[in-house]
Amino acid sequence: MTDYSFARAWRTVAELAPERIALVCRDERLTFGELDARAERLAHVFAAAGLGPNDKVAIMCVNAPVYIETFFAAQKLGCVPVNVNYRYVGAELAYLLDNSDAAALVYHDEFAATVHDALSTLDESRRPRVLLNVAEDYEPAIAAVDTTEPATVRQPSGDDLIFLYTGGTTGYPKAVMWRSDDLYVSLWQMARPDTEPPDVATQVKAGKQAATLLPACPLMHGTGLFITLSTLSGGGTVVLLDTPRLDADAVWAAIEREHVQVCTIVGDAFARPLLAALDEHPDRYDLTGLRAITSSGVTWSPETKRGLLAHLPGITLIDSLGASEGIMTRTETRATDDIAPARFKSSDRLVVVTDDGNVAQPGDGQIGLLGVGGAIPLGYYKDDAKTASTFRTVNGRRYSIPGDYATVETDGTIRLLGRGSACINTGGEKVYPEEVELALRAHPAVFDCVVVGIPDDRWGEMVVALVEPADGLPIDTGTLAAHCRATLAAYKVPKQFVTLPSLQRSPAGKADYKLLRELAMAELS
Repeated sequence: MTDYSFARAWRTVAELAPERIALVCRDERLTFGELDARAERLAHVFAAAGLGPNDKVAIMCVNAPVYIETFFAAQKLGCVPVNVNYRYVGAELAYLLDNSDAAALVYHDEFAATVHDALSTLDESRRPRVLLNVAEDYEPAIAAVDTTEPATVRQPSGDDLIFLYTGGTTGYPKAVMWRSDDLYVSLWQMARPDTEPPDVATQVKAGKQAATLLPACPLMHGTGLFITLSTLSGGGTVVLLDTPRLDADAVWAAIEREHVQVCTIVGDAFARPLLAALDEHPDRYDLTGLRAITSSGVTWSPETKRGLLAHLPGITLIDSLGASEGIMTRTETRATDDIAPARFKSSDRLVVVTDDGNVAQPGDGQIGLLGVGGAIPLGYYKDDAKTASTFRTVNGRRYSIPGDYATVETDGTIRLLGRGSACINTGGEKVYPEEVELALRAHPAVFDCVVVGIPDDRWGEMVVALVEPADGLPIDTGTLAAHCRATLAAYKVPKQFVTLPSLQRSPAGKADYKLLRELAMAELS
């Protein structure tokens, strides 16, 4: 059994090559030695408050060095880093802090009002013991500690946990529990199946290091976080943009300035604005150092790929297949290839599990759920039922089966058919319709409603509400949107509303989501 640890890998780089640049953000450049020292100071702050192994440390930060410092400090103590979606409103944050049993919360000042709202609704016993506002408390706290003795004498372990909260398909977010070792190995094997990660010390002594990375997507989601963890574990540099929204020109400017080799995005939601910036100013940036753009989470259309490759014919475009519950595989596209929708190959590790619990064979026409084996999470925190339904044993092997329907073609190619639930994936964010429906139904003008996702060129799916109005009350879409924003993050608020005289529910009260989705598409086309 292996024992890989991100914290141990980063500390090894700090010990052997302390001058290597780990993080870049605006004018700030943090070496591995400095990153290790600052994380050690923060670990002292946590330890002084009584935090130790398995205590949860929530991180509500944009892409800035403090995010990684907090993650590193938590892992040094055996605490569990917990991602927080900074687009949450107070009620959503309160749920996550309570559900995760957060003992500490580090947050950027722009989210202070949300934090205040969340804490005001929690019993004192459920509030984090450590609260650090990056603009006010963070630097004084880490400057005041005595580091003559280490914060802990324990060694970071592959058994140390990492929580990744995901919207999933049950309404409220759930924490996927990854062992550090499993996540480390899974990230390595996505591109290098059936091999073990190399020894970090040997790599550093040989002068090897991972490519310089710019995650254009947030670290609060798996796509940005996972590749950042992997890059730092290879002794590479991560360039961060600390703005909460995508600024395409800022991305290209940073890639040029820092000689970035790999940029990570989330499908067309990011790729289209980036392409538009190049179309508008094709000669503004020197991007000759860029080697690859990787994407995961949302559809990346062939048309957008062609546009990017027209500007950047020497790069490789990489589609990654996976979910918070399991990292699966990837495929590559170059300018000389036939540019088509991404295709992935089945394997012993990547299978389609049919309803009768068997593994679909190439060309058998069976439809089932995509499953990934090998290094996968332990399950969901505080949700044994959902853990049992998602993480199953098939033919003696444990698989993660997040809920994507697929079939296996004759040549072994997996054809993805879509999610097996009503969950909406909009710009990389997961939206569960019932949560939005509950908010809408609280408005007196709404008698009934159903929320669906319809195809959208930029966001992958757009959130649309079909509303059956209460008798005699007019529907004002602006008022309904504002009503939703009071309790929901902005990405969950419907972008379009369709009014219907009836939602045509079944006698059992079931909504026909397929029919309503088609009605919404017809109405908005």
